[in-house]
Amino acid sequence: MTASTHRPAVFADLLAGLVAAEPGRPLVTWYAHDAAGAVTERVELSVVTYANWVAKTAGLLTDALDLERGDTLLVDLPTHWLAPVAWGAAWSAGLVVAQPADPAAADAEAVLCGPATLDRWAGEADGRVVVAAALTPLARPFAGGVPGGVHDLGVEVWGQPDGYVALDAPAADDAALGDVSHAELLAGAATAPSASRVLLSGLAERAALRRAVDVVAAGGSVVLVDDDAPLAPWWDERRAVIERDERISPAR
Repeated sequence: MTASTHRPAVFADLLAGLVAAEPGRPLVTWYAHDAAGAVTERVELSVVTYANWVAKTAGLLTDALDLERGDTLLVDLPTHWLAPVAWGAAWSAGLVVAQPADPAAADAEAVLCGPATLDRWAGEADGRVVVAAALTPLARPFAGGVPGGVHDLGVEVWGQPDGYVALDAPAADDAALGDVSHAELLAGAATAPSASRVLLSGLAERAALRRAVDVVAAGGSVVLVDDDAPLAPWWDERRAVIERDERISPAR
């Protein structure tokens, strides 16, 4: 797919266009590794599967947890397929995405965290919405449950519908990141390589988030590896064998 000459105004427009054009193509592929570098898990989301996850998560955040347009969601997740799902859900609902290092993180109305930081955020569940993802295969719940006041994504998201329409939809000049509007977020598609697949890690960093959005907005897809995996050695060894796609390139 080549990038459209029409630039979408907000992320929800971008996603709708991708679903209409090529719903079955890979959009997000994620690999986990063990300490020795061996692949332990692979998840691939097609465009339409990604859109379904975004819809379910957006519905959870707004319809179930009462977040509103302009509220901030702190996404405190490692490099995992749920991270871009969380961004897309927030932007579809008109929420602002914050990352752990952002100044806006301290005042975020809601937090989506993983098991590594659950204890840190559970103590704040009385003052803000705290949603935790176990990061288990198939997005299953935490085996031992979550602390009181915390919402388990793996329990609550499944009851949400596969489609989502924001009651108070964001506009192009609404914030997508703290200091970046939807229009500015999507502007990078003009310079991103079209129809490419790009290997990324470090999604908790702003540069990696922006790079991922640029690639997707240009009609490409992202291949994610967990934060402890060295990118270049992993890719040189495995790209032709596992992905069978020589077009995939390391992040630049």
